[in-house]
Amino acid sequence: MTIKSILVTGGAGYIGSICVEKLISEGFQVTVIDNLKTGHREAVSKDANFFHGDIGCPENLNEVFKNCLPDAVLHFAGSTLVGESITKPLVYFKNNTINGFTLLECAKSYGVRKFIFSSTCATYGIPAQTPITESSPQIPTNPYGESKLAFERMLLSQAMQSEMESVIFRYFNAAGATKKYGEFHSPETHLIPRLLQVAMGQLDSLAIYGTNHPTPDGTCIRDYIHVEDLASAHILALNPGIKGDYNLGRGKGDSVHEIIETCRTITGHSIPIEELPARDGEPPELVASTQKAFSQLGWKTMHQSTKSIIESAWAWMKKNPKGYGQST
Repeated sequence: MTIKSILVTGGAGYIGSICVEKLISEGFQVTVIDNLKTGHREAVSKDANFFHGDIGCPENLNEVFKNCLPDAVLHFAGSTLVGESITKPLVYFKNNTINGFTLLECAKSYGVRKFIFSSTCATYGIPAQTPITESSPQIPTNPYGESKLAFERMLLSQAMQSEMESVIFRYFNAAGATKKYGEFHSPETHLIPRLLQVAMGQLDSLAIYGTNHPTPDGTCIRDYIHVEDLASAHILALNPGIKGDYNLGRGKGDSVHEIIETCRTITGHSIPIEELPARDGEPPELVASTQKAFSQLGWKTMHQSTKSIIESAWAWMKKNPKGYGQST
């Protein structure tokens, strides 16, 4: 099975755009479909074919599938904010589950041979132990995780009944940037870019939630992985015979306080912090076991230090203080 043509959904978003950059550098023919509600046209490589459309629209999908005839689909499109999913659960089940069904149905009808899904560690909920392995119970605590898990199960069920190879990647905390592309959301909710926004003078201070968790310094611990390392895993997953579910992280965690101090060191800014009570259902620690991805994919992380990850994000933000301009 030789894969040449790839359709990337959500390829104008943060992780999708950097995966597109990596795919093109490896010589693949790439088509991006994105509705640009949260993505940015400027984030899509000029060497990719771009289709402005919605994966929830069968007519849009049929048009783009007919034109590019993809051998593989990389599915990044979806809604990703935990807090928003609690207040708008139907939006999340529509975008992440129902629209995913529409995409999968179309991929099946066009004989797609590889389907790679961008999932999340939120499907595990509050883990009983860390590091989290792929066999850990999946008990989501919010509609975001529930909606992603529902599509995981749909994809695995379909793959069992066809020759389509399915790969599920459960991301931990993506961070960092390449020289061309970086993280820019409106509004921004992720810790590292928000800390850097304070250092840029775009925010006065940053609120952090919870300083009495059962962790060494009382703040939550998360596993931060460079977005380029995520992209490299997707390239490896395109190889014939690769299928199944994989956690993608560095296998080591940083506390919120540790991330703050690293950002202060890199930027030279004091970065004022406001401490607020913990949010309900916040897992104290989320760290990936990477053994399966290392052994079965032959994957390894090139960015081992949190400092290097944040430095890449800071370099991109300084060059692009307004991100991709006004949100499209």
